[in-house]
Amino acid sequence: MAYYTVGTIVNTHGIKGEVRVIATTDFPESRFAVGSTLYAFAKGQTKPVTLTVATMRKHKNFYLLGFEGKPSINDVELYKQSTLKVTDNELETGDLQPGEYYYHQIVGLKVVTEDGEELGEIKEILSPGANDVWVVDRPGKDDLLLPKIDDVVKKVDLDAGQVTVELMEGLE
Repeated sequence: MAYYTVGTIVNTHGIKGEVRVIATTDFPESRFAVGSTLYAFAKGQTKPVTLTVATMRKHKNFYLLGFEGKPSINDVELYKQSTLKVTDNELETGDLQPGEYYYHQIVGLKVVTEDGEELGEIKEILSPGANDVWVVDRPGKDDLLLPKIDDVVKKVDLDAGQVTVELMEGLE
């Protein structure tokens, strides 16, 4: 089973068992919805604690979550600095618009030009600002940085496991 990070518990909030969460997901309202299952990974631990969201509200830049069976600050204190994750079963493709993808779907795809020249494989995705940048591992060459813009990325075919690109001047 694969886990995907959706947030981090940064502190407790009040005495009634709420925690402050910084969301790292584009869909916090659905990931932290009442009844959702989250997995808390404490630093250095490989086995998660399963938590079910009982309450959720937005407060400043945080989401305040309460969990079933955890009515007191004493019940949630040990989760501070834990990473909250969901399983691949909780990821819903309905969350995405056409042309949007989860990072894990893109990493590992083969990159080819419109002429059929194979460039390499996407090894990571950077989010420096206005658009993502896909880092392509090229055998025997430096990494290629591809901006995720329509002028460069022409087609993403998840079934075929490849991305078709047009290299603009200066990208080679």
